[in-house]
Amino acid sequence: MNKEAGNYWSYVKILEEELVPAMGCTEPIALAYAAAKAREVLGQLPDKVYVEASGSIIKNVKSVIVPNTDNLRGIPAAAAAGIVAGKAEKELEVIAEVSKEEIRKMREFLESAEIKVEHIDNGITFDIIVTVSKCGEYAKVRIANYHTNIVLIEKNGRILEETKIQGETEEGLTDRSILNMKDIWEFCQTVDICDVKEVLDRQIAYNTAISEEGLKGKYGANIGSVLLDTYGDDIRTRAKAKAAAGSDARMNGCELPVIINSGSGNQGITCSIPVIEYAKEWKTGEEKMYRALVLSNLVAIHQKTGIGRLSAYCGAVSAGAAAGAGIAFLCGGGYEEIIHTVVNALAIVSGIVCDGAKASCAAKIASSVDAGILGYNMYIRGQEFHSGDGIVTKGVEATIRNIGRLGKEGMKETNEEIIKMMIDG
Repeated sequence: MNKEAGNYWSYVKILEEELVPAMGCTEPIALAYAAAKAREVLGQLPDKVYVEASGSIIKNVKSVIVPNTDNLRGIPAAAAAGIVAGKAEKELEVIAEVSKEEIRKMREFLESAEIKVEHIDNGITFDIIVTVSKCGEYAKVRIANYHTNIVLIEKNGRILEETKIQGETEEGLTDRSILNMKDIWEFCQTVDICDVKEVLDRQIAYNTAISEEGLKGKYGANIGSVLLDTYGDDIRTRAKAKAAAGSDARMNGCELPVIINSGSGNQGITCSIPVIEYAKEWKTGEEKMYRALVLSNLVAIHQKTGIGRLSAYCGAVSAGAAAGAGIAFLCGGGYEEIIHTVVNALAIVSGIVCDGAKASCAAKIASSVDAGILGYNMYIRGQEFHSGDGIVTKGVEATIRNIGRLGKEGMKETNEEIIKMMIDG
């Protein structure tokens, strides 16, 4: 892909927009970000907090530990962390720097402040509204459609900032609809590594660090360690285990940042760590690893464009298929191997549902990475799933569109039932 023609710089920009750092699970962190911004606008510590959140936000915040809070969980904890210790200018690293004294103050705030949480449905999957008040003054901040997209700042009846919401569109971001497998394939082979090196180096460093911490520490159900203890440390097991371990850590309070993909740290880990591990094992060299990471990251983003940021469709599935594509590239696979790897992987694990962020995400990641690897190994042995095999249809783009339709439209009622179960439970 020529730098001066086509979508070269748009593809670079998409990587820069998506591969950003976040501390902790991104939905509670987005909520903490909104709360920190609201407190900043109010100008004082509030005594009342009103959080309105869409069902998918509630689902993803309910069970996960908020980092730097001494193991606090849930919406009130995320809001309190942002209000007491948040630095709004750091966005998804809003609570990356928290002192012991601030943690103590969070607990005091949770005991003394009036905090109300309400499930709302404004027709938007990703919707957070935080209103903080004290002594007759209030400030309100709304985030919609993606994690850092503040669309409303209001204080005492006066609109300070407002962006009109055009449905579930991502205004302000590069158009993701330009992504397609042929152009992604061409881009990964021709991109000047200097144009993507900084963002990829950060992904390698951050995600490797949290993966290694997940294996050293005791986090969640320790899926990464279980895999290694059970099956040994061959490259296939290690690729799954290290990706799972990164999720083990971040879902369960680890205070290390990750580089996200499509708004998700788990997806960022899933589409990078297996590729990094295979590149190390096979000594492919730095340049080929970078190109494989470009491929994996963009394939994951391409799939998620149709699905949306939040869904009842597990994001690890699309990221695992993308990791399979990156691994296939490292093995010397060409375009046909890449696209058939993706289709095969999607045919295997597209039934995994998202029931919120929590410890079991790590096991779903392991299964999805395994499907990506199996998808490639099937194809090089002359095996594949064909058009008409369930949701698989003719052509990789048509199959990806089916996945988007399944995740965004077909699983709406599933998502609502999952949310009801979690709220009622």
